[in-house]
Amino acid sequence: MARRKNPEADLRLVYKKVIEIGLIIALGFCIFMFQAFKRFETKEATTEKVDIEIEVTEVEKTIQQKLPPPPARPAVPIESESDDIPEDETIEITDLDLDELPPPPPPPPTDEEAAIIFVPYDDPPQPIGGFAAIQRNLKYPEIARKAGVEGRVMVHAQIDEKGNVVNTRILQSLGNNGCDEAAIEAIKKVKWKPAMQRDRPVKVWISIPVVFKLN
Repeated sequence: MARRKNPEADLRLVYKKVIEIGLIIALGFCIFMFQAFKRFETKEATTEKVDIEIEVTEVEKTIQQKLPPPPARPAVPIESESDDIPEDETIEITDLDLDELPPPPPPPPTDEEAAIIFVPYDDPPQPIGGFAAIQRNLKYPEIARKAGVEGRVMVHAQIDEKGNVVNTRILQSLGNNGCDEAAIEAIKKVKWKPAMQRDRPVKVWISIPVVFKLN
């Protein structure tokens, strides 16, 4: 014999009533809480008034620089209407002889014409007695003295490891009046302290100015 469920014990029949009663209780509790704590004390926020001063200064007027005009365009070439140029003139064909040997290379340069090779150094060469010793050994050429020639001769000199001047070149000349030769002779008469590279002497080139000035 099948057992029948008691309708009073069926929870699905009272489910809606339970939900309605719970909502009513929750709403009533919320209304009670709002009514009980409805007074809130708030402090008025005060803001300080800040005075802002705006200073107006005059802006200096700038003068716009006028740009130079652009360069003129080159004229368009116009075909020549000369009757002297024949229309059927052509360039002559040159024959190349591939069997002909090329010209020999130029001879190697001499010691004086050899290219100057830069040698790094720590201490540059210095004349013993200073550069004033060069001026003391300088002999003013008579031709330059009579002509009133004054100026500076720039000599490029090579100082070897022993402090001797072995090669010279004129970088700035005063002309064919003997000043260049006199400057080279004065430089060669002075003993030099060689350039040093890591505590050893090396051969280097140095530019030396020699001044010619009449008293």
